[in-house]
Amino acid sequence: MFYDPRTEPHGLAHNPWLSLVMPRPIGWISTLSPDGVANLAPYSYFNAVSGFPPFVMFSSAGRKDSQTNVEATGEFVANMAGADLKDAMNQSAATVGPEVDEFELTGLEKAPCRNVSVPRVAAAPVALECVLNQVVPMVARDGTKARSEIIIGEVVGIHIADSVIVDGMLDIKRIRPLGRLGYMDYVIVEDVIQMMRPGT
Repeated sequence: MFYDPRTEPHGLAHNPWLSLVMPRPIGWISTLSPDGVANLAPYSYFNAVSGFPPFVMFSSAGRKDSQTNVEATGEFVANMAGADLKDAMNQSAATVGPEVDEFELTGLEKAPCRNVSVPRVAAAPVALECVLNQVVPMVARDGTKARSEIIIGEVVGIHIADSVIVDGMLDIKRIRPLGRLGYMDYVIVEDVIQMMRPGT
């Protein structure tokens, strides 16, 4: 099949776009409101976008509490969700008011950060402390403004649980990270293969 997403209906029961780029890492974004209320929400439009200095991005479809808080305070944390945190991650996706602390909603313990005031998920195997670099609006060729904007953060602190470091490397099988496949489908990374680059 072929369709132009700008002008043609795809004709399927569900939008295929959400399942075409996968698996997508989940950025479990924690923020603080200006009033000090913690927010925690998962974003599947998330990724690393630079090696050094390290930057990450997430995209919010519409102005959600995470983006509002980041723009107000200039800080956020990208927490990694492993398989053992899947239920809490999913629960934190609930649509609730900005006065609700999703850490309390999910029963997750907060841990302090070093270089930002935002709390991180204590049980997360990896947490990236970030300061806002820029918010990038996306505009289509015809001038239509997308509902999504890209929030780019510079990573200013990295937390890695000692339990997932083996022989100086992260053990992915211990982390078992979650990825988004689209629709309501997720993957738990458990089967890891190694491929050396040509010439190495």
